[in-house]
Amino acid sequence: MTTQQTVKIQLVRSPIGCQESHRATVRGLGLRKLNSVSELQDTPAVRGMINKISYLVKVL
Repeated sequence: MTTQQTVKIQLVRSPIGCQESHRATVRGLGLRKLNSVSELQDTPAVRGMINKISYLVKVL
């Protein structure tokens, strides 16, 4: 059995006033409201998305 590594992220800043692509990235990560938490697989694609909007999210 292989256990997938996961990463938890929390939206700590509102994407209002940000670029449209950054808002789309927030939605793509499954984050909706402030302080919402999403648990995703730790892949290079997800890491890149987190890096793109690092000023909006916190990694738990």
